[in-house]
Amino acid sequence: MLNITTNEQDFTVTLEPKEALSEEDFINAKKVIDPFIEKHGKLHGVIIYTKDFPGWDSFAALLGHLKFIKDHHKKVCCIAFVTDSLIGEFSEHITSHFVSAKVKSFPFNALDEAKKWIASTSKS
Repeated sequence: MLNITTNEQDFTVTLEPKEALSEEDFINAKKVIDPFIEKHGKLHGVIIYTKDFPGWDSFAALLGHLKFIKDHHKKVCCIAFVTDSLIGEFSEHITSHFVSAKVKSFPFNALDEAKKWIASTSKS
């Protein structure tokens, strides 16, 4: 299950995976995020907020995730991984080679710091 929270005030979306991600999670994310982008033009930031990254429940889910990234990365200024999982640090170094957004990793207890980074970085 993937909880999706949009914030109209700072033009961000927070994604909170609660269990292994499914293909359906990315279909649902698209249904929420696409109208938000349509309304606002672009996202200042996406926050992936999870203590431990739960992975994917199938190869189809992984492919759905990659397609979601491909379809949306040019519409996002910043991506903040707020997690204690090693995937945060890994993503900071690897993801930046494949997406146009600025990417940074934060410890799970630094959600406010991640939000401040998005606010300051998306304006520059």
